[in-house]
Amino acid sequence: MNFLVTGGAGFIGSAVCRHLAGDLGHDVTNLDKLTYAANLSSLKTIEDLENYRFVQGDICDEALVYRLLVENRIDAVLHLAAESHVDRSITGPGEFIQTNIVGTSTMLQAARRYWDEDLDKSDSFRFVHVSTDEVYGDLPLDSGIFTEDSRYEPSSPYAASKASSDHLARAWGRTYGLPVIVTNCSNNYGPYHFPEKLIPLVVLNALAMKPLPVYGKGENVRDWLFVEDHANALATVALKGAPGETYNIGSNSERTNLQVVEAICDLIDARRPAEKPRRDLIEFVTDRPGHDLRYAIDASKIENELAWKSSVTFEEGLARTIDWFIENEWWWKPLQAR
Repeated sequence: MNFLVTGGAGFIGSAVCRHLAGDLGHDVTNLDKLTYAANLSSLKTIEDLENYRFVQGDICDEALVYRLLVENRIDAVLHLAAESHVDRSITGPGEFIQTNIVGTSTMLQAARRYWDEDLDKSDSFRFVHVSTDEVYGDLPLDSGIFTEDSRYEPSSPYAASKASSDHLARAWGRTYGLPVIVTNCSNNYGPYHFPEKLIPLVVLNALAMKPLPVYGKGENVRDWLFVEDHANALATVALKGAPGETYNIGSNSERTNLQVVEAICDLIDARRPAEKPRRDLIEFVTDRPGHDLRYAIDASKIENELAWKSSVTFEEGLARTIDWFIENEWWWKPLQAR
């Protein structure tokens, strides 16, 4: 199949490109604006493949998106391009509105035009809109789980912008018949993760024996999904998912933020012993505004209907992630100098 992946130089997008082009042998066109969190080094393993092509460009450029769809005879769009850092959305929401809302509407318009005009592909074409569990708001610590029917109650500007883009995608499906599929995933982690996010930040700080900041008391709970499992799930949805459906993607790996940080400390202590335990580096800092308490994903629908299930446990995935960062300083060192 011919795929158009937006945001394919980002953390999750690059994993999707590596999986589709490198593992599965599909033709992949990667459209990325190359903003601060994008990194073409994440695509070194596939950059020379004949079935992979990178295009630098903006998802808000409808003419460009349409041209790529036509020129590459695209069968499926995997729309991942987004601003995604909650803290940045609090201090500067405008970019999130532009990219996540305006960008998604532009993508949908270009896809609709292409789908309307290409009768040969009209039955098989798919537009997969990749979103987050943060659109649902949060849950109590001791009960509840997000399903595909959960009410939308976004807390942050980031989550609100993604919620809006989800609604746009479904509206284009209902109003125009565009074969849209929406996915909502839990927190991703793994190799090539941009250093501002929790797990890579703590890993790199712990390796350097620097303070390890933890919001509040570290009691906030997240379900952690290994990025390669997510890439596999998105390929499965694109190939087997039903238009008009939503699929929640998670791994049933809930941990408090403090548990995650402590696990990283212990694993790095075992690999790089230091003069004191790295748990001593933990510092509790002022909580961020609107910090959701708990996320939990019910992934039974994608498991039952599409036969997908996460394969990497949190313990295995965290160890693999730490080992990758230890062994690949060439990738993350330049990012710290930005």
